Amino acid sequence: MRTAVTLALGAGLALASCGGDDELSAVTLITHDSFPTEGPLNEALAAFTADTGIAVELVTAGDAGTMVSKAVLTAGNPEGDVMFGIDNTFLSRVVDGDVLEAYEAQGLDSVPADLRRLVPGGEATPIDFGDVCINYDRARFEQEGLAPPTDLAALADPAYRDLLVVENPATSSPGLAFLMATVAEFGEEGWVEYWRTLRDNGVEVVDGWEQAYYEQFSGAGDGDRPLVVSYGSSPPAEVLFADPPITEATTAVVESTCFRQVEFAGVLQGTDAPDEARQLIDFMLSPAFQAEVALTMFVYPANSDVELPEVFTENAAIPAEPKTLDPATIDANREAWIDQWTDVVLR
Repeated sequence: MRTAVTLALGAGLALASCGGDDELSAVTLITHDSFPTEGPLNEALAAFTADTGIAVELVTAGDAGTMVSKAVLTAGNPEGDVMFGIDNTFLSRVVDGDVLEAYEAQGLDSVPADLRRLVPGGEATPIDFGDVCINYDRARFEQEGLAPPTDLAALADPAYRDLLVVENPATSSPGLAFLMATVAEFGEEGWVEYWRTLRDNGVEVVDGWEQAYYEQFSGAGDGDRPLVVSYGSSPPAEVLFADPPITEATTAVVESTCFRQVEFAGVLQGTDAPDEARQLIDFMLSPAFQAEVALTMFVYPANSDVELPEVFTENAAIPAEPKTLDPATIDANREAWIDQWTDVVLR
């Protein structure tokens, strides 16, 4: 599915400042379907248009995996100019497929080295990051006098039988990230056996995050499971959207379980607007765009000079040592790991 949205506000501002439609250039930004089509990020893009005279057409191309697959098939003859939303579980696919051109964005020196080194050739620019982690219902654990798990291994303890809900890695991005966390933790020899113990300990599997978090998780809905695979930024979201208002998150994160996800943007090889595309990449790394990332997509800005909102600093978890895997290793094994997981957990 491919959906296009022209940011009309931005185009209108640019037309007013440039004096006519014939002076307005354009760039097409291809992204995943989780990118908001209205709100502060779009207002930031509108300001980019007003400043540069470059209108932005936003095209959503499905989830990250679908988007990347399409981009590989059209490499060199792209459907747009810039792609955003490639995460580290699909990064090697676009690099090896020559989907993106190398470009060193302005402001890259403000991005931490651990994010920059994921793309040593400069084919993609880190824009944001987040962590997929085990979240738990604080009140439920306090009521039952049960200490929350301290790490992945603890989830297999009989004390947590029938308490955990996870997402299927074949159908869910956080589900895939959690599978990667277990591979990173237990290695090729141990992760399959670990999932057998989780299965035997009553883990529940659902298709997607919304079903897990809002239907099965006791901390956010009427579910009966106080442990869920979610995000390190889920607690501040609970505070921000609470009705009636609350000042402290009712959920918390087991930081030792977190797997780091990084999202990248890049200039598509074969673009008809390379200069405009590079300007958009620069803007996406600038404070004007980065400052809107946290409260719009509930991830962290890659630009370390940008301050986080208070609700994040007081409630979010940013693990000091998140679990990671080399993008090339992920790309080489992703489908096989999913198949193995399916055989062990669902069959």
